[in-house]
Amino acid sequence: MKTEWNQEKQTLKPLGHVPDPPSKFKHYVTALFIIGLLFASAYQTEATFEELILGLPEMAKLMEQMLPPDWAYFEPIVEPMLETIRMAVLGTTFGAIMAVPLSLLAASNVVKSKILFYPTRMFLNLIRTIPDLLKAAIFVAIFGLGAIPGILALTFFSLGLISKLLYETIEAIDKGPLEAMTAVGANKIQWIFFGVVPQISAHFMSYTLYTFEVNIRAAAVLGLVGAGGIGHYYEKTLGFLQYDRVASIIIFTLVIVLIIDYTSTKIREKLL
Repeated sequence: MKTEWNQEKQTLKPLGHVPDPPSKFKHYVTALFIIGLLFASAYQTEATFEELILGLPEMAKLMEQMLPPDWAYFEPIVEPMLETIRMAVLGTTFGAIMAVPLSLLAASNVVKSKILFYPTRMFLNLIRTIPDLLKAAIFVAIFGLGAIPGILALTFFSLGLISKLLYETIEAIDKGPLEAMTAVGANKIQWIFFGVVPQISAHFMSYTLYTFEVNIRAAAVLGLVGAGGIGHYYEKTLGFLQYDRVASIIIFTLVIVLIIDYTSTKIREKLL
């Protein structure tokens, strides 16, 4: 006993002892890896700072051609901008509605069968993998020029984004209410409507509003492939080198995006 007590006393450290700081070796290795990855990527893509510096004067010339904007051009682009907003509203709404059942199927705590939720997640990953412009180009080839291809492209984009965010939220909900409902004999439908939906409804509205903001920006360029909206005017003005009109479209789009962003932010603050 005396020997053990002496050993314990030897291991005790004074109260004023400062613990050794954690090793920063991992941080240094991570930083070196990221720097090496950046240099390797720049080398493989043949991107150099020299090219960037040489291109700055050309950027300045382009800015000179864009300023001042053609303020009179705002009138003919009001209707295309409204069409862009309508496309975003429809695409976001349809995508959000379709995202609800798919999110439930993709959530591992709702659907226990891997045969169901793994294929659902693969389908959602496939949707998110295809770029918006490629989706729009495919739908233009199927349905022709107009707003319908743009709406469908935004619908699938919204479906992939909202479903991803929503099923991750579902998997992180409080399990207490769900276990209580299971204990009293609630069926699966009741379990979802009264145990899952109340916990995710505010998040669902927040994700939908965020997706709507993104869709406004995305819809503005879908017209480049003939999917309607203000993007058609981007293509036309850029094709004719009318950079002052391009600046007008950019400013108009920026104002609309800022208004929608501010409004949706206030709504999300109320929800959450």
